[in-house]
Amino acid sequence: MVTFGRNPFGMGRISTVVIIVALFATGCSINRDIMFKTPKKYNFDQIADTLDRQFKIQANDILTFRLFSNDGFKMIDLISDDNTTTRLNNRTQFEYTVDPDGLTKLPVIGIVSVGGLTVREAELMLEAKYATYYQKPFVLLSVSNRRVVVFPGGGGDAKVVPLENNNTTLLEALALAGGVAKRGDAHRVKLFRRDPDGGRHVYQFDLSDIENLKYADVVMQADDVLYVQPNPDIARGLVQDLTPIITLLTMVVLVIGITKEFK
Repeated sequence: MVTFGRNPFGMGRISTVVIIVALFATGCSINRDIMFKTPKKYNFDQIADTLDRQFKIQANDILTFRLFSNDGFKMIDLISDDNTTTRLNNRTQFEYTVDPDGLTKLPVIGIVSVGGLTVREAELMLEAKYATYYQKPFVLLSVSNRRVVVFPGGGGDAKVVPLENNNTTLLEALALAGGVAKRGDAHRVKLFRRDPDGGRHVYQFDLSDIENLKYADVVMQADDVLYVQPNPDIARGLVQDLTPIITLLTMVVLVIGITKEFK
């Protein structure tokens, strides 16, 4: 029969040593999946009172560019012939990358600045420049590589959401990512947005309050990161951390008991 009452203090010391060694060996994994932590008094950037509801062209955007003369008459004239239209699209549709300084190089007119313009503003600007070479030029412009990264609040879970519409809002991007996760805290929704200097502005919204509904209508820009702060999952983290320790302790106690029994 195994008896542990003879040296309870020694056993306690052994248990303490085992727990400390196990903690150092395994480390603490509670809430390691929480990212982008900010201090309590962190000074978040303030978004403008008048929200800009239009997408702006930015660095590294890929522009799909098409040009027609006579206000697009040629495009409309050939639309009834599917085969001809396909050949026309292949011949007149090209892609150009926006440089980090907001410049891009287009046929005939050369280098132009499009960074910070809406798609419509860029179209009007290009039509004015091409008017020197074409009669009533008609420009069609779109951005083909826009996307945002959304962390819906499940910890390390994330989703890359393509911005297929020019004016996709924060709420729409969050919905496309599956909405706020069970662990997500709607009080703390962070938006990381590139600034012209290459850094990032950091905004935080409380989307749990109906008074802040206007922030849900913020138009997403290319390369935005939307991060819903997860709530700490302490109980599950403790169980995960303590399970190997308890298992180790059980094995130690069993070995000590067996050793004493043989003595």
